Amino acid sequence: MRFLARLLSAVIPLTLLLGGVSEAREWKAIEASGTIKAATEGAFQPFNYYEGSTLTGFEVELAEAIAKKLGLKLEWSVVPFDAQIAALKQDRFDFAIASHGFTEERAKSVDFADPHYCTGGQIAAHKDGPLTVAALNGKSVGVQLATTYAGAAQKIKGIKAIKTYKGDPEAFSALRAKKVDAWISDKFTVKGTLDKNPDAGIVGGALVFVEKVSMIMPKGNKELAEKLNQALAEVMKDGSYQALSQKYFKEDVSCRP
Repeated sequence: MRFLARLLSAVIPLTLLLGGVSEAREWKAIEASGTIKAATEGAFQPFNYYEGSTLTGFEVELAEAIAKKLGLKLEWSVVPFDAQIAALKQDRFDFAIASHGFTEERAKSVDFADPHYCTGGQIAAHKDGPLTVAALNGKSVGVQLATTYAGAAQKIKGIKAIKTYKGDPEAFSALRAKKVDAWISDKFTVKGTLDKNPDAGIVGGALVFVEKVSMIMPKGNKELAEKLNQALAEVMKDGSYQALSQKYFKEDVSCRP
């Protein structure tokens, strides 16, 4: 059932992409409709994922809190991570919240809201495997396609092979089966995965880089950006953000010093 729900949620938005280009909605149109449209991946624990047929996770609950602050209903689309920027540029939804780390390249295509958490790319490997950047020399690494972790791996000198996977579960399975020597992903995803697989013999290693993660939206929609940033600030101020952070991570994951 979980697989079917995820499959249907992913296929429907992709099918919509085959049609004509929608028109970007300005804030006044969003407000008048009473509904804000958001996209996420639905396969990136603990940020956005399914429990049975229910979409949940830190980013999902955070987006719902933001929509509530805006006085709007939230309409979800679940879209594969590597298709989200293209879909957003076609104005299929108003914003995406799916752990997009800021990069100059992405900023050419979309606008970024203020960061809603800070994280980093972490190495994971078997206990006797490569757990530092230097130790990756001559080794193979598994990463999720079209992520900043894939980009970071490409910049590490000496890596023998970089193997890309549809998602982190597949990359972790490849590491577990020793099809790759290491896996690089979000440090919280690594922690959550290892906590759920204590007998895998895999441990977390060094951070490869630190990144700020934000919601993304179409270029030039300044009023929407202002509204999302204002609502995010209010959620952080009233304690809702801290409650979600503790619920999912047992620590403050904001970018505040």
